[in-house]
Amino acid sequence: MKKLSYATLEEMNFDEYLLKDAPERVLQFGEGNFLRAFVDYFIDCMNEKAGFNSKVCVLQPIPYDARERFNSQDCLYTLFLRGQENGQKVNKKRVISALSRCLNAYLDFETYMECAANPELRFIVSNTTEAGIVYDPECKFEDAPANSFPGKLTQFLYKRFQLKLPGFIILSCELIDHNGDELKRCVHEYVKQWGLGDEFDAWVDSENIFCSTLVDRIVPGYPRNEAQAICEELGYEDNNLDTGEIFGAWVIEGPQSIKDELPFEKAGLPIMVVDDVTPYKQRKVRILNGAHTSFVLGAYMTGQDIVRDCMKDEVIKGFMNKTLYDEVIPTLDLPKDDLLNFAAAVSERFANPFIDHQLLSISLNSTSKWKARCMPSLLEYVKRNDGKLPACLTFSFAAYMDFYRAGREKGDACLKAQRGGEPFEIKDDEWVLDFYLEHKDDDNAALAHAVINNEQMWGTELKELEGFEEAVVNYLNLIDQVGMYEAMKQVQGE
Repeated sequence: MKKLSYATLEEMNFDEYLLKDAPERVLQFGEGNFLRAFVDYFIDCMNEKAGFNSKVCVLQPIPYDARERFNSQDCLYTLFLRGQENGQKVNKKRVISALSRCLNAYLDFETYMECAANPELRFIVSNTTEAGIVYDPECKFEDAPANSFPGKLTQFLYKRFQLKLPGFIILSCELIDHNGDELKRCVHEYVKQWGLGDEFDAWVDSENIFCSTLVDRIVPGYPRNEAQAICEELGYEDNNLDTGEIFGAWVIEGPQSIKDELPFEKAGLPIMVVDDVTPYKQRKVRILNGAHTSFVLGAYMTGQDIVRDCMKDEVIKGFMNKTLYDEVIPTLDLPKDDLLNFAAAVSERFANPFIDHQLLSISLNSTSKWKARCMPSLLEYVKRNDGKLPACLTFSFAAYMDFYRAGREKGDACLKAQRGGEPFEIKDDEWVLDFYLEHKDDDNAALAHAVINNEQMWGTELKELEGFEEAVVNYLNLIDQVGMYEAMKQVQGE
């Protein structure tokens, strides 16, 4: 088979949308699967449906060289968005033509810096992982390039400033809170450390918009097990195949004027510009992530292994729905229709027939996850309901404990446990594993007291919650008496 390229598609009489030539108006730090299935997909759609007419110059911010993999096929790639919509299985294919070229910051430093002279360049997008937005004082201005992402960006912005060209709209997609604010803070640190001057420091603020954003799309990425069959069906070799779920949402914190430059509304894309991204972050954490954390440990102990299969079980799905609709959504302050629509989308996402999301994968570090994802909903529910405990969220804490108390001996960074005679591993921070191992022979009351009073895990809020410890003990006793599945069923009737 011939490799994917504009010439190959022309030979095949490819009649779908392609944009071969357009000015580079976007510089993208990162070439990974997520950005290509999310940001670059949105740009491709804006090019087609809203006349955005923009190409993306992709910059690899790490030494690993993937330029040939992209440039050898004209930076084209095939994206499959797969999942479930309105109860129907969906598998959409699109050849993405938004990328122009792939550079490497370490191997093409001068070429990268020359991009600053492009007057058409207006947007900078990044996804350099959670560890990417960090200030590293070891970086020097004369490095080619600076090792940290904020250092590289500062070098680029300074070049732009020297050329007396306008600044950028900078869209951070890293999965940390206030990502844009944190990136801006790091840039100012380098301006100060490198002595780049007050005028440039002021230009960074006045000429650039650093946007904190919330991104939401599951991207499994390269379909390794299917790639050969997919390419045979497509009729060309594509080494950059990408897959993502159908659902996508991008919330951008910034001035409404951004919408004048990014025509996503005209393109009908799920992108919002808001004054404060915090409520939407809270919505995602408490509904999407909170749903996972509240039911997966109990579901695993009933014998389930995959999220999709849980959505086919009326008891487990019923437990999740009662948790979300009766206990979580009433604690959030966004418009109710917005919350209900998001929760409905969660159910479809969890039922995605193309993603085998293992419950044990989600169980990793469940102690910190329960604290971040479920505990705020529990505390807010109690606050808004005159001290009444939410049954499902309280039960989910008991299910979390039941999962961890199954660990009977220490393994390699895990506790070794059994479910129905079959071994499995419980993975968490070392001190968490040691704590549960120390209490492995406690009865329900002693274990609940020890866990709830562990301030390193929960602070003081759970131990001060009236009736919580007693309720958890009762649920642990119920699990022992009737089993996890029947207990999950009974709690829905409370």
